[in-house]
Amino acid sequence: METNQVIIIDVLGKPCPIPVIESKKALARDDVQSLLVKVDNIVAVQNLEKMANGYGYSFSYTQKDKNIFEITINKDGKASIQIQSTMESQSVANNSHSQGLVVLISRDTMGKGAEELGKILIKGFIYSLTALPEPPKSVIFLNSGTYLSSAGSNTIEDLKNLEQKGTEILSCGTCLNYYDLKDKLEVGTITDMYGISERMANASKIINI
Repeated sequence: METNQVIIIDVLGKPCPIPVIESKKALARDDVQSLLVKVDNIVAVQNLEKMANGYGYSFSYTQKDKNIFEITINKDGKASIQIQSTMESQSVANNSHSQGLVVLISRDTMGKGAEELGKILIKGFIYSLTALPEPPKSVIFLNSGTYLSSAGSNTIEDLKNLEQKGTEILSCGTCLNYYDLKDKLEVGTITDMYGISERMANASKIINI
């Protein structure tokens, strides 16, 4: 395999946190010395600069057009990124006997305000779960959150990715029935409130969206 190659990552039109996650994945490779990352907004530029600075890598960018920024990140002889740090590894080891992280999602948007923005944020949040060093033990969907595990949702592929990593994807049966989604479930399995309560009671950590 060729070493010290420059990788081009085109994430134009991709929402946060995809540019950072894809860049970290590429920089974790031993054969990659430099990245050229294409993004379409200054916030993505700033997020990538923070990431590069955190690892001690050099960073620069040029604005090619109104909505096109090209970012260059160089390792400059620094050791490549370890996706799971020593501290994270120790934390996982210490919690090896726990039930792990449970994520409870009870709506199909994230935060309060513009609905369109909320849908972008929840998509980004679920995608970011796939990049955690230790994936959640369970992701549970309640109320309108069940739309995210049903046909037509733009989060289905990310949820399938989580499922392949060992995450249990569960959707409330009562909620699916209420929204007439029971026959449209695309990923995971149906559960009841006792199953949800049991997993929450045994969780080492719970994130409630």
